[in-house]
Amino acid sequence: MDPNRLIFHIDVNSAFLSWESVYRLEKNPKETDLRTIPSVVGGDSKSRHGVVLAKSTPAKKYGVETGEPLISARKKCPELVIVPSRFDFYQKCSRKLISLLESYTPDIEKFSIDEAFLDMTETIHLFGSPVNTANQIRELIHKELKFTVNIGVSSNKLLAKMASDFQKPNRTHTLFSEEIQEKMWPLPLRELFLVGSAAAEKMQRIGLHTIGDVAACDLGILKAHLGNKYGTLIHQYANGIDEDPVESKEPANKGYGNSITLPRDVDDYDTACQVLLALSETVGARLREENVRCNCICVELKDWQFNTQSHQLTLNTPTDSTTALYHNACQLLKEFWDLTPVRLIGLRTSRISEDSYEQMSLFENAQSKKMKELEKAVDRIRIKYGTDSIKRASFLKEDALVDHAVSKKKHLPFLEMDPDQ
Repeated sequence: MDPNRLIFHIDVNSAFLSWESVYRLEKNPKETDLRTIPSVVGGDSKSRHGVVLAKSTPAKKYGVETGEPLISARKKCPELVIVPSRFDFYQKCSRKLISLLESYTPDIEKFSIDEAFLDMTETIHLFGSPVNTANQIRELIHKELKFTVNIGVSSNKLLAKMASDFQKPNRTHTLFSEEIQEKMWPLPLRELFLVGSAAAEKMQRIGLHTIGDVAACDLGILKAHLGNKYGTLIHQYANGIDEDPVESKEPANKGYGNSITLPRDVDDYDTACQVLLALSETVGARLREENVRCNCICVELKDWQFNTQSHQLTLNTPTDSTTALYHNACQLLKEFWDLTPVRLIGLRTSRISEDSYEQMSLFENAQSKKMKELEKAVDRIRIKYGTDSIKRASFLKEDALVDHAVSKKKHLPFLEMDPDQ
């Protein structure tokens, strides 16, 4: 680990809700700032369908959590203000943020719609000390873009991200190697990056309760309880070790995919297929947005013990169709899943080709062409009016395990990002 590296992690505070507030205040300066009242960005406030995508700090005090159903959130806070999402505007805010950050370094990795890593190693001498520069960036974002961010400063991406999660909002925090013992090790192990509730429970059963406990634990014990790969990763992270570079450019011919960690284990085919439908919608929309098609589809499953299994197939004809992704994914699932309960389901596409021309298929008919046009029309509606403006009837059921709007995320291993953090 190079101690001379300097990495900033930029994290927008309550991103969707902040950006929604910016939008409303631009339209009407007399509008109540959603950030100052119990409020959430979610689905339809009248039908109460959907989940909490982002919450205000006052809503958090009522116990409202990101990802919970709106019905549940309303029970916790009867006066809760619920507003629909406006993803087209949020994407504009995200692009403006990246554009502003580019004036500080060309080495930027957009980690998600509301997060970015900056490698400041080669440019920090142009601006001053790391903390002063981070504060300058925060103040400029607030002045120019009207929302706030937290900035974590460290020598690697892991520690910078951990630092940005310290006290919020609108703060700068450092977490260098010499500060790990004081600032990170006393924290509950659940706050360690990539430690989920299931893994935390397993570690707590063997007497590990803080990040420091994990750091001091014998690696062999962690491997025995968490598996070789995950046990090693968590032990490294607890000790502040991370060699991952800031990748400023997307690798060529990358695949497109999405995954979701479910609120409960799934052991039936119908529910798993509904999750695959939600994933197919986001992956298909991304393919169409980028004007590319995939030649290979892969379904990935992970159980509570982090055992992973996957199965893939090569298509006869490249596709960007949600329907084609979904039907093939369900077929793959039926071929290799033995109904062992799973906690994570993922859908990946690879062997990406440019959509400069359309290969004719002998099996394409008028109905499939109409379906393609329908999917493109749905894309346009969601871009203009928000993701929740149109959804499939199967996601309107109150017992639906997932909402149709599974966020598009960029992943580290096993990572699920939260736009509200």
